[in-house]
Amino acid sequence: MSKIVTRLYDSFEQAENAVRDLELAGIPESDISLVSHRFASRGVKGAPASLREPEDMTAAQASGRDAAAVGSLGGILGATGGALAGLGLLAIPGIGPVVAAGWLASAAAGAVAGGVIGAGAGGIVGALSNAGVSREEAEFYAESVRRGGTLVSAKVPDDMVETAQHVLADSGSVDPYERRRLYEGSGWSRFDEDAPAYSEADIVAERDRWMLRH
Repeated sequence: MSKIVTRLYDSFEQAENAVRDLELAGIPESDISLVSHRFASRGVKGAPASLREPEDMTAAQASGRDAAAVGSLGGILGATGGALAGLGLLAIPGIGPVVAAGWLASAAAGAVAGGVIGAGAGGIVGALSNAGVSREEAEFYAESVRRGGTLVSAKVPDDMVETAQHVLADSGSVDPYERRRLYEGSGWSRFDEDAPAYSEADIVAERDRWMLRH
């Protein structure tokens, strides 16, 4: 029996380190996933600066209205192996373009072929819910990625749950209860895939609000 352990990060670099620490703890790379808003990789402290918007991304894909993949980024983000080797760029309705790898990316997109995330419907909420995460938590995590966060999720056996939780907490994960209260304080109640995707300016402003709370 396996369980899903999921945590949110404000820094792509922290999330990347969390993935590698999970691997070092003995969790197979095939059971680890990372999903990050694309803008978390552009001009934000703690994120790689090499990611740029692919020339073949359509306006619909950039807005998240077309859930088609637009290319593979394996190696571009410095991943030389492990769970991050298959990083790809994918657009998810309600979120927009995300950098993603692993089982959650596969489930959200509907297909993975040769390290390139294939086209597909669905999304993070459905993928997490189908894996056993509560709908309430899944909607919070999807909203967090929409607002510029980076999600790390691992499928772990019962005897590894505590280890995985410690690894993710020690990597600097966000307090989900505090962050959810912040969202709800601004009027948020549930993830809406028909809502407009956040722009880079929106995400920078959102991060400024988080920083004011610390």
